[in-house]
Amino acid sequence: MQATISNNEFHPVTRAAARILSVILHPVFIPIYVLLFFLYLSPEAPALAPFDRLRITLSFSLMYIVFPVVTTLIAKGLGFIDSIMFRTSKDRIIPYVACGLFYFWMWYVLKNQPEFPKQLVAFSLGVFLASSGGLIANSYLKVSMHTIAAGVACTFICLLGLKSDANFGFFITIAVLLTGLICTIRLINTDHNVREVYIGLAIGVMMEIIAFWFV
Repeated sequence: MQATISNNEFHPVTRAAARILSVILHPVFIPIYVLLFFLYLSPEAPALAPFDRLRITLSFSLMYIVFPVVTTLIAKGLGFIDSIMFRTSKDRIIPYVACGLFYFWMWYVLKNQPEFPKQLVAFSLGVFLASSGGLIANSYLKVSMHTIAAGVACTFICLLGLKSDANFGFFITIAVLLTGLICTIRLINTDHNVREVYIGLAIGVMMEIIAFWFV
């Protein structure tokens, strides 16, 4: 039997908080959060000039936020999707394909720049592979995009810690807690059932591990 959770089981304040957090922790923003962590907070942060950090941040923002959002709005305006909330698997096809192209291009450009941090190359590859995995899974179920992104981000931070001599304990703990929070709010919002949430998480985790393996 498929496990489901009724939205009515939760207090209205809890549901409202879950909606707000779903926006703040939306998949379109998570790559930028990871980038900012890596550039400014991580013990493995590269020694880059302020202008270079700004340039990288703007490039990531353009490819991971601006292009996907604009593509989604255009698709909605042309009637190709019914809702920007992606409530059905059909609504997710065009965003998955478009974002896959953006993500692939970002990884391709980064991997051909020897001076670019290899950790971010692995992360960008993981994002591309995860979006591809999400597109394939979308043919069978409405897998959670939120937990795909959370799986990639959490695994990236965990692998950074495992490959580093620096102390990543605090950051890994925060990443795991945030991942659990994302899974919880998707169930509270009843946008997904338990199966869709955890399959999404598994896709993100596996694809980032594969990305690190090849990079």
